[in-house]
Amino acid sequence: MSDARTKPQRASTLGASQGDAVPLDNPDLYINRELSWLDFNARVLEEAQDSRTPLLERIKFMAIVASNLDEFYEVRVAGLLQLRESGANPSRPDRLTPAQQLARIDERAHAQVAEQYRCWNEDLLPALAAEGIHLWEADQLEGEYLEFIHTYWTEELEPVLTPIVVDPAHPFPRVGNKALCIGALLERQGQSMLGVATVPRILPRFLQLPDRGDDGLHFVTLAGIMHLQVSELFRGYQVLGTTPFRVTRNSELYVNEEKADNLLEEIEEQVINQRQADAVRLEIAAGAPARLVSLLQRQFVLDDSQVFWADGPVNFRRVMTLYDLIPRPDLKEKPFTPVERDLPPDPEHFFEAIRNRDVLLHHPYESFSTVIDFIRMAADDPEVLAIKQTIYRTGDDSQVAQALIDAAERGKEVTVLVELKARGDEAANVEWAKRLEDSGIHVVYGIMGLKTHCKLSMLVRRDQDRLRRYAHLGTGNYNHITARLYTDLGLITAHPEITAEVAEVFNMLTAHNRESHFEHLLVAPAGLMQGMLDRIERESEHARQGRPAAIIAKMNGLMDPAIIEALYRASQAGVEIDLIVRGICCLRAGLSGISDNIRVYSIIGRFLEHSRVFYFANGGDEQIWLGSADWMNRNLRGRVEVVFPILDPALRRRVYRELIELALDDRAKSRRMEPDGNYVRRPPNQAEPDTEMQQRLMRLVLGEEELANGRPA
Repeated sequence: MSDARTKPQRASTLGASQGDAVPLDNPDLYINRELSWLDFNARVLEEAQDSRTPLLERIKFMAIVASNLDEFYEVRVAGLLQLRESGANPSRPDRLTPAQQLARIDERAHAQVAEQYRCWNEDLLPALAAEGIHLWEADQLEGEYLEFIHTYWTEELEPVLTPIVVDPAHPFPRVGNKALCIGALLERQGQSMLGVATVPRILPRFLQLPDRGDDGLHFVTLAGIMHLQVSELFRGYQVLGTTPFRVTRNSELYVNEEKADNLLEEIEEQVINQRQADAVRLEIAAGAPARLVSLLQRQFVLDDSQVFWADGPVNFRRVMTLYDLIPRPDLKEKPFTPVERDLPPDPEHFFEAIRNRDVLLHHPYESFSTVIDFIRMAADDPEVLAIKQTIYRTGDDSQVAQALIDAAERGKEVTVLVELKARGDEAANVEWAKRLEDSGIHVVYGIMGLKTHCKLSMLVRRDQDRLRRYAHLGTGNYNHITARLYTDLGLITAHPEITAEVAEVFNMLTAHNRESHFEHLLVAPAGLMQGMLDRIERESEHARQGRPAAIIAKMNGLMDPAIIEALYRASQAGVEIDLIVRGICCLRAGLSGISDNIRVYSIIGRFLEHSRVFYFANGGDEQIWLGSADWMNRNLRGRVEVVFPILDPALRRRVYRELIELALDDRAKSRRMEPDGNYVRRPPNQAEPDTEMQQRLMRLVLGEEELANGRPA
């Protein structure tokens, strides 16, 4: 049996006691967003620390932790620094000022980075060495290895380097965001100077050394070679000290859409400006000369709290490349190939199958190729007249975008909503927008002031009886690469009411101020928030009347204060609430008299849990909704999002079985929130030891395991 319905073993003193009511706006009831995120990243780090995880997968998790911290400082910390400078007052329910948040972030982030390097040096490097995999410091090399790197330096590395010595005629170079550099203290004719060179991104960051017949694999870093050859790099100078360093800059886009004459050009310019934005963090090798550190701090205007000491690779995210460089499948997860759905290959029967029954896809267990086929089929089918598509993150090599271009070239009416402000994908989306427009596609950029985050694809087809719409609605991006790494759900349907409202969403996006009314979809920002609040309150009323009342929600993040207050009230009314939240969760579970009936879980596994699922017991008339939105402020208030119902009873049972029951039963990769906000691993189920959700789902689609029918009818 799962512990999904058991009460927490201890309740926090924050809750109500002896009949005293605690106001639901009490800041102690809310976990700070940034600190909750750092807790999430600590859970990712736990996967790198876990000796049960295959060794090279642990390396991968270590790189993910570093990549996550990069974005956290680029966006979240950068924003808090600006708020502190502006003197902004607390604006969130936890009531922490920007200065208070930065102080707590400083303490936790430095501790997290220190633990990261401890794990690297004490756990991972020895484990790699035990497997015959060695990462050398360049100054440790001798003999044929030393000769090899000298040759590499002369023939491959030095020709692409640009050493710069800072003096009045040569100002400090433009160090790009997150670019790994070598800094050197130099002296010549009694004058001290600073030298800087960027480690080239065009060359591999880890260089494999020649095989010396010991059946081992030996690597050295590119930065290490530059460090060894620094005297050659700055010939004519005495090198007093040297260190690798890396600067993180504010990467938030600041676009005034009302004043922008051309949003595409404005975004393109802002992406370029990001490279030289204000610095927010300096990563530098432990043991770097104090004078050199001081010079860099002054150059980038950073205080001591913004300096992170690296007792290992300065650019930790680059250790990800070792995963592909090391040909040791025994040190990796067993490969998994998504299962192809058995759908007819010809358009007439393909669309007939959709008319007969909705198709539910669960990625990455089922292949994303079915979604690509849906669009390609539309491109090739002479009966398809028009295609409409949203694009948020589609990647550099997008099969979806290419299929849309093919459709336009075949004479279809194609409209694509490209979100240019998708963080981290701005440059790729700008380029795709240009290519799509050049192919004759009508490209639009959505509603001013709102990001378009909904995942929709729709086509209009002339069937034998009449024109009919077909649509794909999803929880994840139209990206065939991340569809193999993220868990997401998609629904392909010809349901007339659903597809009509999908068409209305597209019309709302292209006509901007068009008044729209939705009965079957929950659409943000106009109706999703209230729709969720209404459904939470409905569960409360069911509980008060003694009817079945429960909420189970799976999402990436939960921080909207109105939603949290509603969940607290529902818990007080007796609603049983299970929340499966991978990342940020600002709600506190298990508070006496406030959230006794709320349990929060977080699952970190091989695949990134990305699907959003919302279950409501509804007095026995159970409902399941899927969609693109988390219960975050930005999703509910600042984006165009779509949450849609699963109407087919069999598909509702499948979602409940595969997403809800398995998640709540997971004792391998699941952590449970304690009332103090900390997460602890759930104790194993001795009667059923193999409960890891993702492993079970892989076995399920491969026919190696069967599950009982899920509960909803």
